[in-house]
Amino acid sequence: MKVTLSIVLLFFFGFLSAQNSEDTNSFEVNFLAGNAMKHAPDMSHLITGHPDGIFATFSKKTYGKKPWHKLYNYPDYGFYFLYQDFKNEFLGLNYAAGAHYNFYFLNRKLNFRFASGIAMTTNPYDKITNSKNGAFGTRFMGNMNMFLNYRKENIVDKLGFQVGIAFTHYSNGRIKSPNSGINTYGVNFGLNYNFAPKNIKITDTTSLSLQYKEPVKYNFVLRSGVNESFIIGSGQYSFYHFSVYADKRLNRKSAVQFGTEIFITNYFKEFIKYQSVAYPNLNLDPNTDYKRVGVFVGHELFINRVSLEGQIGYYVYQPYKFDIPFYDRIGMKYYFNDKVFTGISLKTHAFLAEAMELVIGIRL
Repeated sequence: MKVTLSIVLLFFFGFLSAQNSEDTNSFEVNFLAGNAMKHAPDMSHLITGHPDGIFATFSKKTYGKKPWHKLYNYPDYGFYFLYQDFKNEFLGLNYAAGAHYNFYFLNRKLNFRFASGIAMTTNPYDKITNSKNGAFGTRFMGNMNMFLNYRKENIVDKLGFQVGIAFTHYSNGRIKSPNSGINTYGVNFGLNYNFAPKNIKITDTTSLSLQYKEPVKYNFVLRSGVNESFIIGSGQYSFYHFSVYADKRLNRKSAVQFGTEIFITNYFKEFIKYQSVAYPNLNLDPNTDYKRVGVFVGHELFINRVSLEGQIGYYVYQPYKFDIPFYDRIGMKYYFNDKVFTGISLKTHAFLAEAMELVIGIRL
């Protein structure tokens, strides 16, 4: 709960620094329909129907008072509520709330939305009453959503519509097992309503603001939290991921990254001992080094004091080869100033989450 709450807080801090009195408000409601992804072989019993739901947002529309408004073609930002029914007796219903950004393209006809927050399930795993729910090991978890819509506003007075594709994701980041999570994909359609007329005629001036120069910066980052092995009930252990990387700003929006990191995942130490005893045919030395070292490349998208980050890495040192050698990470940061930042990130191997990471770092 404390970890997933950080997702909303990071967005909230970014919104506070973006507020201005000339913004106007809008409301939107969407109906979702689609399918759940079978991203693990033991999920067939959880995919028995076609999930549907309702996604509603309250947004602030920007008009250029802040520099980042123009840079991102006058985005919207606000809060969302999501209801989703998975049409499965073991999964139950999910409710989620959090914050979102809307970005516009193609003369504002194409809309991309990124939303993240906290979700609650009505039917989490229980070893006695719901042992078949391998997706949600905790009642509260993180939620992430992405939408790509064709959008038309003010068709009938202040009322418009949107239609497109949607992706939703739920996971507790392996804070506690089980945690296969659930991903859904499908279509969405709905109505939007603007409470006030546009303040100015919106035009895209992004190309005028992209010129930006900055020397290479060096980042020192600690990511930490707790997680649990795939063995249910094996216990939660702390982990520490130390990263050192350089980043180079390409323009005001983007920076590329290259670096290395060491992973000290304490549950691995106990899991190696467990496997060496439980599966003697593996011939696994119980003293095998549980630490890993990786190298990675990444990209960071700067939005005011908030940024979005994605990284792809490869283990160059992995004595205990339990996971595939490639890993990936998505995350969000909040910059207190030019040098100090915090954040939250999710480290995975393909679609399988390993850790929900709380982040603290310095950029010099």
